[in-house]
Amino acid sequence: MVIGVFDSGFGGLTILRELIRQLPEYDFIYLGDNARAPYGTRSFETVYQYTLQAVKKLFELDAKLVILACNTASAKALRTIQQKDLPQLDSSRRVLGVIRPSVEAIGELTKTKHVGILATPGTVSSRSYELEIKKLFPDMNVFQQACPMWVPLVENGEHLNPGADYFVNKCILKLLEQSSMIDTVILACTHYPLLLPKIKKFLPKQIKIVSQGPIVAQSLKQYLIRHPEIERFLTKNSTVRFFTTDVPEQFDLQAIKYLGPDIKVNSQKVVLV
Repeated sequence: MVIGVFDSGFGGLTILRELIRQLPEYDFIYLGDNARAPYGTRSFETVYQYTLQAVKKLFELDAKLVILACNTASAKALRTIQQKDLPQLDSSRRVLGVIRPSVEAIGELTKTKHVGILATPGTVSSRSYELEIKKLFPDMNVFQQACPMWVPLVENGEHLNPGADYFVNKCILKLLEQSSMIDTVILACTHYPLLLPKIKKFLPKQIKIVSQGPIVAQSLKQYLIRHPEIERFLTKNSTVRFFTTDVPEQFDLQAIKYLGPDIKVNSQKVVLV
């Protein structure tokens, strides 16, 4: 059985890239719901239904463990799927998100205890990061800023163009207006690492940037050590398969930007119901 990675579009490929780097021996399946991306502005119920459909499809494709490499899905759907659906689907399988590992990492990074969150409107409105941070670090101050244009910029390949500067700078300024003591910022969307050159351009250099790929990969490594009952089912042939709900040829062309030329992408189309 394999490790499944799900995202609403291409952003989860930044997580997959790091998973492959840190866990190269395992077999992976990536599923992008590109036909219905982005998820960031959709309702809780819609995101939940779409995410559940994707989890079921990945289970059909022999995923023992599914990583929701989408912050919106992790915020709006993960808990319901874990508590309500997983016991009925297959209680021996697991569905994990990206929020908890990201939050755990900031405890060692911030000195001022003022943390900024850059995320989609859906993730911000869910307050998932704020609630998780307060649960682990009650004395921490959390400041959130929704960035509605960032995912469309990345998905449409405009993220490195000069026109993207306005939208990146605007959100960063709005975040920093909330507190002058912010010393750590979480990029709470898996698309945002592709905007890093722009983010670093406008974010003061002393502020630490938390990108999720390395954190989630390290967290999964530790999870598999702690859960041999899951790990022993996972095959190790160093394979990666790709699936999309949209046009495979377009997916393949875009995926190279996220993964680099070393990883061969030959995706297949699937229908989520």
